[in-house]
Order: sequence, then structure tokens, then C-alpha cells
Amino acid sequence: MNESNELNQSQAKVFFPDPLPGQERFVAPIEETPLREVDSVDEDVPPTSMWADAWMTLRHNPMFIISTILAILVILVALFPSLFARQDPSACTLANSLEPARSGHPFGFDLQGCDVYSRVIYGARTSVSIGIMTTILVTILGGVIGAVAGFFGGWIDALLSRVTDIFFAIPMLLGAIVLLQMFRTSTSLWKIIFTLTLFGWVNMARITRSAVMEAKNLEFNTASTALGSSPIRNLFRHIIPNSLAPVIVMATTSMGTYIVSEATLSFLGVGLPPTVVSWGGDISTAQNLLTTNPSVLFYPSAALAITVLAFIMMGDAVKDALDPKSRTA
Repeated sequence: MNESNELNQSQAKVFFPDPLPGQERFVAPIEETPLREVDSVDEDVPPTSMWADAWMTLRHNPMFIISTILAILVILVALFPSLFARQDPSACTLANSLEPARSGHPFGFDLQGCDVYSRVIYGARTSVSIGIMTTILVTILGGVIGAVAGFFGGWIDALLSRVTDIFFAIPMLLGAIVLLQMFRTSTSLWKIIFTLTLFGWVNMARITRSAVMEAKNLEFNTASTALGSSPIRNLFRHIIPNSLAPVIVMATTSMGTYIVSEATLSFLGVGLPPTVVSWGGDISTAQNLLTTNPSVLFYPSAALAITVLAFIMMGDAVKDALDPKSRTA
């Protein structure tokens, strides 16, 4: 027996030799290392969802707070412009042409004698309305196409993917210019919305397709199918709700793009008619006054830039909050 113990000890020394001087290990007793309060877990608190974690992150993100305040202010101006400006934006007097700012007219007057401040305020309604409505339609159209392609796969995915590739090869702004030139005699707000939707749903469809393809292979979909749930029920009850994070990020960021697109179309003269007050139209009208009266061009350009920046900042903040890797970094 003693020989067996000596043999085991010699074998242990081969695999676990005695530490050299200075390499000794010390393990403290468990009584001397109690569980700290920071390491404790409250078992009575229910687990939080991804959306709750994202909201907690957004509440402490200064960029999200500032961008949300700016976005809410712009939306309020677009919904209730009469609360911020009492002057009629279409009431123009040539006697006030290019007059500087004075009481009741803080931004001065443009070449036609229109109040620049009123036109900036009322122009928000047109530009923001086009941006919001286009984003809603693009999200619905691109989301449905992407979800169907990603969920069913096979020839349905191949067909819808080829259609998506065709529209993806056409730049949105170039396609909108060509299409609006064909119907230039009756350009309206809804026509611009439908035109931007026609060429803008592609990216949303690709994002939704990727998210649905990833979600349909997760365990919850397999478990739901094993319990007897139909594929359509899985799609609308489980897969789409778990694929909304990248869709929301894409929609928030794209809203500023559509506002800029409307302003660009109006600036090029193929967007809204001159009778409709919009930031793009005012920028186009004031471009010849850049050297003589730059303020006429500055105010609508600044309003457009601040609005687009607010939505882009909000989209970046939402993306960081919904990305698990960025939350745990």
C-alpha cells in the first residue's frame, strides 16, 4: 500500500512538479472571499427583453436625447406651422424685396418680397410629410417583399431577389428624375412620394430578407413548428417581431435621405411646383442670390440640414442600442 502511494506521488510530481521559488500558489479559503454585493443577482426581478435593454441605453445617450428633441420640434412645426409663424408664406410684396430683418420678420424677405421665416416654417410641412410618408410606404413594401423572400426561399426568393436586383441597379434619384419628367405636367406631393417609394424600397427589402433568414433558423421557430404552429403563424407571430430591429434602424436613418431627395428634386425643377412652399424650392429660387444676399439661401438650407442631421443621429443611436455587441462593449 505504501509502495502504491509512493508511486502515485512520483507520477503526480511528473505531471504537476513542485513550483520553483517565487512561483508558489496560494488559494484563500472560501470564508475569506465572500460574495460581494456587486456580484449578487436579484432573483425576484424578471428578465428584461431586448427592447427594454435598448430603451435603458437610449435614455442615457445624449445623442439620442438631442436628436429626439430636434425631431419632435421639427414634427411639431410641420403639424402646426401657424403656432410658430403668423405671416402667410404666399403673401409677397415686391416693395419688401430683399429687405433685411426687422420686427416680426426675423429672417428678412426674399427676392419676391415673401417672408423668409414663414416660408421656412411652412416649408417643413411639405418636406417632413414627404419624408415620413415615403418612409412608411418603403417600410411596408420593402418589408413585405423581403420577409416573403427570406421566409419561403426557393423559387420565390430567387424571383423576388432578381426583381430587387433590377431596381437596385437604378439609382433612386436618377430614376425619380426620369419618371417625374414623364409626368411633369401634373406633379403633386403624392406623386413624389410614390416615385421615391418605387425606387427606395430595395434596401429595406434586402435588410428585411437577411433578418428573416437569420430569425427563421433560430430555436424558437423550430419549437413553435414542433408544437403545431403553421408557417404563416410563425412568420407573423415570431419571425417578423424578432426581425424588426434592423428594419427600425433602416427606417429611421432613411427618413433623412428622403427629405433630402425631395429637396433635390425641387431644386432641380422636377419636384413640387413653385406654388408649393418647400425647402428645396426656396433653395432653388435663392441660389442666384448667394453672393449678394446669402441669408435668403442660408435659412432654408440650415433648416434642411438640421432636420436631416436629427434623423440620422437618431438612427445611429437606435442602431447602437439595438446592437448587442455595442451594448456590451
